[in-house]
Order: sequence, then C-alpha cells, then structure tokens
Amino acid sequence: MQHQDLCRPEIKASLIARINRLHPDSKGLWGKMNVSQMMAHCQAQLRVALGDEKVKQSLIGMLFGKLAKKKVLEAKPFSKNLPTAPSFIIRNNPEFEDAKNKLIGLITRFNADALTSEPHPFFGKMTVEEWSAGTWKHLDHHLKQFGV
Repeated sequence: MQHQDLCRPEIKASLIARINRLHPDSKGLWGKMNVSQMMAHCQAQLRVALGDEKVKQSLIGMLFGKLAKKKVLEAKPFSKNLPTAPSFIIRNNPEFEDAKNKLIGLITRFNADALTSEPHPFFGKMTVEEWSAGTWKHLDHHLKQFGV
C-alpha cells in the first residue's frame, strides 16, 4: 500500500468519488460504527489536522507517539478493529447527507497551507507530508471498511 498525497487535487477527487458511492444503508465490514458515524469520525480527525479542533496530547502519546507514528506511516494497511481514542468516538447518529457533505468539505479544504502547526494529540509534531499521508491512510481505511 502506497500512501497518497491528500494535498493533490486528483487524490481528493478519488476519495470524494468513493464517498459519493456510500449510501445510508452502507454496512461496515468490521467495527461498530454505522456509515454516518464513520464519516463524522473522519471529520473529527480532519478538524484536528486543519486546526479547527484542539485535542491535548495524551501522556501515552508523549511517551509512545513517535514510535507509533512510524508504524502508522509505514506502507502496511491499518489493522481492523483498532481501538479509537475516546475523543474520536462518535456516540450520536449524524444525519447521512449532512455527515457526507461536511466530510467532503473538509477534504476539499485540506492543503499544506491549511494544516495546523499544533502537535497531533497522539503522534506529536507532524510534517505536512506526515499529516497528508496519515490522513489519507485513515480515510482509505474507513472507506474500505464500508466497501468503497
């Protein structure tokens, strides 16, 4: 699996095309989230990357974040059913079209100039390339979870 540069328009367009293939009845192939919760979960990560939302770095992140960042950014796909940080768990049931439109809007905004200079809440300081690759990998993982 090669990482894609989410700052490139054609990569964004490819992700958006996959999102547009989702529908309210799309079922996850693993995990507990429904499709609307998955899109809201992905929005939360993008809001952190774009600096719209601040999440404090955890003690575990401070201790192990750099090591974990190397694992996350390697070419191997994410494992299924990884634990989710509590601040990224979506407990409500967002409206499908609203969740989809917000996710597409955040992906559209994603570019090098828009990214935060704040540290990632778990991985710490990240470069534009790391934010781009990690965010693409996260989105790709969850879109595959829902079969697109």
